[in-house]
Amino acid sequence: MRVIAGSLKGRALHSPRGRATRPTQDRIREAIFSVLGAVDEARVLDLFAGSGALAIEALSRGAGSATLVDSSAQAIIAISRNLEELAIGAEVRHQTAGAFLARARREHRQYDLVFVDPPYGRGGGVRERLSPALRPVLARQARVVVESDIRAPLALDLTLAFERRYGDTLIRVYDG
Repeated sequence: MRVIAGSLKGRALHSPRGRATRPTQDRIREAIFSVLGAVDEARVLDLFAGSGALAIEALSRGAGSATLVDSSAQAIIAISRNLEELAIGAEVRHQTAGAFLARARREHRQYDLVFVDPPYGRGGGVRERLSPALRPVLARQARVVVESDIRAPLALDLTLAFERRYGDTLIRVYDG
């Protein structure tokens, strides 16, 4: 797996060990960023970050900052290794998405671009908790990119702007 474009184009990325994490494929990342267009100076939040590939791709393409959140210790190790080897700074949080969003709300944090990629098969089960928790941290004109399994799609209570299927993967882009 590699960074597709931007200042870090071609640089290798590490994935967490084991089968618990499914990194976003290069072709799907390319499609996502084609839909998003420019991400210059965006404040990025990557929930269920895994390897951090989506946030790192955004940083490579000019995003201003990124916060990567994952509850898996293996994912945090992979994310930290990727950031260190690429010599880029980002905030890394080892906690659940819900706990992070509750704290971000209390701290009045705002994000312009949010990536939501829960473990496949769990997408449908997080909707009720995630939708209301996301709203307070979305900046004006924010976009939320959701990646889920087509068999357990994750739909948020936001305005759907784009939807496309790539094999077993469903990508939805919402306007905040």
